[in-house]
Amino acid sequence: MSWFKREKAAAEKTPTVENGARKVRTEGLWQKCENCRQIIWKKEMEANWNVCPKCGNHGRIDAVSRLRMLFDGGIYDQYDTTLRSSDPLAFVDSKPYRERLDAMEQSTSLSDAIISGAGALEGRPVLICAMENKFIGGSMGCVVGEKIARSIDRALRRRSPLIVISASGGARMQEGAVSLMQMAKISAALMRLDEARVPFISVLTDPTTGGVTASYAMLGDLNIAEPGALIGFAGPRVIEQTIRQKLPEGFQRAEFLLKHGMLDAVVPRLELKAYIARALKFFAG
Repeated sequence: MSWFKREKAAAEKTPTVENGARKVRTEGLWQKCENCRQIIWKKEMEANWNVCPKCGNHGRIDAVSRLRMLFDGGIYDQYDTTLRSSDPLAFVDSKPYRERLDAMEQSTSLSDAIISGAGALEGRPVLICAMENKFIGGSMGCVVGEKIARSIDRALRRRSPLIVISASGGARMQEGAVSLMQMAKISAALMRLDEARVPFISVLTDPTTGGVTASYAMLGDLNIAEPGALIGFAGPRVIEQTIRQKLPEGFQRAEFLLKHGMLDAVVPRLELKAYIARALKFFAG
C-alpha cells in the first residue's frame, strides 16, 4: 500500500468522541478541485504542489512554496526583507494604506508582495523573485520594483540567471504614479541585463495582469506560463466594451496566448524546474 493510501485510510478512520457518539474527523482533510469538482485529499494536493491529480488543474500556490519547489532542497538565501513602503501619498480608501500594509504583513509574514532569493537550481546558481498574490493582490508598488531592481543588480554582479515568477493584479493604486514608475525602472534594468547577456526567464502564473504584464512579465528571454493561467492587461469586460465585440473562448488564458505568439511555452508546474534547467543550459552553457 502506498504512503498516500495508508495516510488517507488512517485519516478516514480517525474518530472523535462527542457526547458519547463516535464520529469521523473529516474537517480540513479534504478540498474540492475548482475545475473538476472532485473531492481530493488535502495532503495529496499539497504534495502535488496544488495540482489536481484527477484533472491536472493548477491551483494557486504561495511565493514561499514556489521558491521551495524551484531551489535545490528548498534552500535559499533571502534578500531585502526589511524594505517597506513609505506610503508616499498618505493614501486612504476604505481604510488608511498604512493600516492595510500592517494587516497584510501580519497575515502573510511578508514585508511586501514579493520574495527575492538566491540559491541553486539543478546545481546552477540563480536568483529568483516570486510574487505573493495574497499581499494586496500581488500588486506592484515601490518595494516590489526595488526588490526586482536589486535582484537584477545582483544578477549582473554575479552573472547569474534571473527568474521572476509573476502573480499579480498589476500596479498598486495606493501608490499612484510611484507604482507606475516601477514599470520603466525595471524595464531599464532588464535592458542592462540583456546587454550583459545574462539570462532572464519570466514565469507567468495565475493571475498576471495590468502593469506587471505590460512590463517585466513579458520581457523575458524566455516567457513561460502555467496551464490555464489568466494573463492580460485590461480585463475581458473592459476590452469587450471598448471594441464592442464578443471575445473568443479562452481569451487571456495561457494556451490562447501561446497559440497567438505571446508566450514561448506553457509548462505544467511539476515539469517547470526541469524545463527551466534545460533552458538555462541552452542559454548559459
